[in-house]
Amino acid sequence: MSRLKAGLTWAVMAVLTVGLLAFGATRSSGPSTQEERIDAISKRLACPTCSGESIYVSRASAAESIRNEIARQVAAGQRGDNEIVAFIESRFPGSLLLPPTEGVDSLVWVLPVVALVCGFGGLVVVFRRWQREGRARANPDDADIVAAALREHDDPTDGL
Repeated sequence: MSRLKAGLTWAVMAVLTVGLLAFGATRSSGPSTQEERIDAISKRLACPTCSGESIYVSRASAAESIRNEIARQVAAGQRGDNEIVAFIESRFPGSLLLPPTEGVDSLVWVLPVVALVCGFGGLVVVFRRWQREGRARANPDDADIVAAALREHDDPTDGL
């Protein structure tokens, strides 16, 4: 019965984990104003002339011109945020600060979580097995005692 409970608990945890990951990956609470959109897009892109700074933080002339281009495209309203990011990325390759969260690229975000959950589950299984084996050695039942006695009795090296 306890094995069934444990299996059910693991199944519920797995379903919850997958559900929460799916919810987090598909949830969209994007910016609402044009200024918020410009800032959100600028935070996703790296400055082409600065080292490790986003366009949002950088005050370099290249970053300013890219920010102006983003503002122009947002004001025009012809492209979505991802399309604007793709446009800037096509002009300045390697300007993405974070890997994409869609398609195969989403594995960058999901695989570490899956590895962590599997590693934790593996540790639980190993520790339970060790605990069971330790209890079996510490508290042998009658069958174990009889089997050990029979092995000793039938051992031909006893008389030597």
